[in-house]
Amino acid sequence: MAYQAEYIWIDGHEPTPLLRSKTKVLADEVTEPPIWGFDGSSTQQATGDKSDCVLRPTFVCPDPIRGGRNILVMCEVLLASTMRAHPTNTRAACARVEKKFKDDEMIFGLEQEYTMMRPDGSPLGFPAGGGQPAPQGPYYCGVGTGRVVGREIVEEHTQACIDAGLSISGTNAEVMPGQWEFQIGPLGPTAVGDQMYVARWLLHRIAEDYDVVISFDAKPMKGDWNGAGCHTNFSTIAMRENYKAITAACEAIGKNYMMLVENYGDGIADRLTGQHETAPWNKFSFGVSDRGASIRIPWQVEKDGKGYAEDRRPNANCDPYTVTQLITETVCSAAAKGSKKR
Repeated sequence: MAYQAEYIWIDGHEPTPLLRSKTKVLADEVTEPPIWGFDGSSTQQATGDKSDCVLRPTFVCPDPIRGGRNILVMCEVLLASTMRAHPTNTRAACARVEKKFKDDEMIFGLEQEYTMMRPDGSPLGFPAGGGQPAPQGPYYCGVGTGRVVGREIVEEHTQACIDAGLSISGTNAEVMPGQWEFQIGPLGPTAVGDQMYVARWLLHRIAEDYDVVISFDAKPMKGDWNGAGCHTNFSTIAMRENYKAITAACEAIGKNYMMLVENYGDGIADRLTGQHETAPWNKFSFGVSDRGASIRIPWQVEKDGKGYAEDRRPNANCDPYTVTQLITETVCSAAAKGSKKR
């Protein structure tokens, strides 16, 4: 009996790429999804005269929506002419950096915030037809009508991620009405990106059935409302063993903070204002239990003398492959230089 494989990839749309997908019907005897092509001229990844691009599977999991033997296939995009990474393929660079610093055993946990929107562009939980809800305060991790909206989508998405075998580790309602968060990890630099994109795709797909738009906009509502981020928790094996490695990692990022923040998603200055639990986009700081710092060290980590740190600057619309690549390269390169000096 044939089964379906949903091929998922990242397109070339700017400033924030979009997820695309299409279905391949596979014969019963096919056990691994093959490479496949698509029209890159329709995804801003090729010109019409040389339109073919290639999808190479990188991560496969059960399809929790179709069920049965059907699968989801996360892919990277290759150039048909050379079978090398397409310029929009950020996974390839991430994989190279992960391989280079494999002995550091870098792992990540990503906290993906997002906003549920009506088709007209207004957030769920805001009055239909305009106006403002009550100020921020009762919505974060809230319960009850008037405080929480969209929970049915969250419940369905969470179960879908579990059924797909993704490393989803939690969910919660966020500070602004209609805003939620889920977490993926801990996983390595490329694996966390693979699973995050599949989780994002599932969220979009499930929300379709409710006529709800999922927005990863960094600042979906102007004014006195929190933006949406993708807080990035990270640790090397050294950080998981001693506190000095954690502060050294923060200092290494601080020396390169502008290079990183400029690659943390579109609209970074709109979100990182120094208000609403953010640090200013053009300044760097780190501190224990400080949600107004660029990097927060959890209080339990300081108490234990080991653990991880949280870069609070990446936007909800960031590319996780780029974020994990840059943090891995920055932290591990500095650690390698430090060990050589000793």
